[in-house]
Amino acid sequence: MQRIDHVLPWSCPGTERQLTVFRFGHGPRKAYIQASLHADELPGMRVAVELKRRLRELEAQGRLIGVVELVPVANPIGLGQLQQGCHQGRFESGSGKNFNRDFFDLAAAIAPALNDCLGDDQASNVRLIRAAMQEVLEVLPAPASQLQGLQRLLLRQACDADVVLDLHCDFEAVVHLYGIPQQWPQLRSLAARLEAGTVLLAEDSGGSSFDEACSLPWLRLAERFPQASIVPACLAATVELGGMQNTATEQAQVYAEAILAYLAEQGLLAGDWSAAPPTCCEAMPLEGTEVVYAPHTGVVSYLQTVGAWVDVGTPLFEVHDPLDDLHTVVRASTAGVLFAIERSRFAQPDRWLAKVAGRHPIRHGHLLND
Repeated sequence: MQRIDHVLPWSCPGTERQLTVFRFGHGPRKAYIQASLHADELPGMRVAVELKRRLRELEAQGRLIGVVELVPVANPIGLGQLQQGCHQGRFESGSGKNFNRDFFDLAAAIAPALNDCLGDDQASNVRLIRAAMQEVLEVLPAPASQLQGLQRLLLRQACDADVVLDLHCDFEAVVHLYGIPQQWPQLRSLAARLEAGTVLLAEDSGGSSFDEACSLPWLRLAERFPQASIVPACLAATVELGGMQNTATEQAQVYAEAILAYLAEQGLLAGDWSAAPPTCCEAMPLEGTEVVYAPHTGVVSYLQTVGAWVDVGTPLFEVHDPLDDLHTVVRASTAGVLFAIERSRFAQPDRWLAKVAGRHPIRHGHLLND
């Protein structure tokens, strides 16, 4: 195991933050796994503890036939953001920016340098594109903020990987994944191994999130250079490991073993690993997700549990205004899987309370909520 510490720019005098990468193994293929980019989403960090322990064992046994890079704390900035005892890890406190939005557009940056360089050799094209990605990230102007410096470091570590897994969680939720439709066949076994409740697919969700910053450049370059043979060489997904409370040791170990078995399937680990379960959840278009809000403020009582299938008209929750005696039952407008609910039990304006993954598109444009 190799430990690599990257110092973040723009630290205040007398302080220093760093991004730590643990590198295991060697070989032609690479997987990159990071946890808790939203720093208050801790199940991924707990799973990373188990992954680190197991990868040490596997490396000592000579069972790593590829490189695995692990970043257990992908957001040291947000990890330290505590306000009156409450962790605020989703948005950078100074700018208000979501830590998982607006990653650098690699395709647009490297396309001019690839003119007349790409041909029919897929493997050669992959090498050229990855080298161009690393080069452009190295020569960018100095980052204007610590957040921008962090995002560039994360992307630089991941852009040459064959597999990228970004470990998150939701408030209260079943395990679910986000990915691009073109990679659903390869992601299906990961979803099955993690017993995911749903998988949400979109070619471009509109937020320039980390996983799409890794996977989408390959699609965009294939569109830009149709005469060249360009494959989607980075299999990237956001893995939502249930709800924020899912930090139990036994569950973390189960998730870690599922991820390791998937890496073995992808050609990074040797030895005998269990086959993926034959059954798997249904993949849904992200455009089909109904994001449900309350019509007024009040105390929320949920009427369904996460993971339940709901039909149009199924009551999802009720809202009670304790002063004006308003009482509203909010029902699903879409049939699908109730995959996430808010942890707060008080309805507020513009604050979503439930998400239902449906089969048919009902939204367009920017698909991610902040």
